[in-house]
Amino acid sequence: MPYLKSCIHFLFISIIIASFAGCGVRKERTLFNAPSDIVTDTIKQVYVVNDQGISDAYYKIKVNDQLAIRNVQNFEFGATAGSSANSGANNNQNSQGGGIQNVLSYPVDLDGKVNLPAIGKIEVAGLSRREAAIKIQEIYKNKLLKEPIIELSVVNLKVTLLGEFGKQGNFLLERDNTTLIDIIGEAGGISKTADPKTLKIIRGDRANPELIYVNLNDINSLASKKLILQNHDIIVLQPTKSAATSDKLQGLNNILQPLLVVVNLAVLIFTVTR
Repeated sequence: MPYLKSCIHFLFISIIIASFAGCGVRKERTLFNAPSDIVTDTIKQVYVVNDQGISDAYYKIKVNDQLAIRNVQNFEFGATAGSSANSGANNNQNSQGGGIQNVLSYPVDLDGKVNLPAIGKIEVAGLSRREAAIKIQEIYKNKLLKEPIIELSVVNLKVTLLGEFGKQGNFLLERDNTTLIDIIGEAGGISKTADPKTLKIIRGDRANPELIYVNLNDINSLASKKLILQNHDIIVLQPTKSAATSDKLQGLNNILQPLLVVVNLAVLIFTVTR
């Protein structure tokens, strides 16, 4: 009898743990909610809360950015020279769509300059990616290489996708004018349970962010300049109400099943000990 009581006690503790786990799943579904989320039921195209205007579509390089630079004419030039001639190069790991990618990159120092193999420090802060690439290309051409074609990307620029996408995680903004649809395509589209009316972009100051709501059902929404992505954008897509309800029912079922086991066991013990 004490053994059976211990078993029942253990099962009850398991139910309590399962209940907390179920609550955790439901709370995860409500991350990043805002009072203005009610507009998703009526939005036609794009709706903006706390509009901060249209930013420059061409990103300007900043201090502490990490630049990946290579000569397209000689694919090994950047890697070989970088590993041997530039002690300031960093071999960073950047998350892209749930994966890890090794990228040899060069940091922009506090003086706004990047220290590159063979040519030393070049001022790049305040330049667009294209402007910086052309400047570096000309310097290499004059000092070292014959007809170089320099390719430059800022490897620390990223957006985060959460929710009903083919893949979640961080995605690099490797090009200027990267759009929402570009990133959704990289993520493998949206899931079968996604509600296309509920897509939300959280942008800017986290204490007072700009919120951009998008109805993916309307093709005209894709023309909005607000959908050109910016560094550190968070993109959230919720499930349909029916999918969310099904998920809650599944969570409830996971809690009820062990409870029924305990009840059946209690009935069995009561019957045996009568």
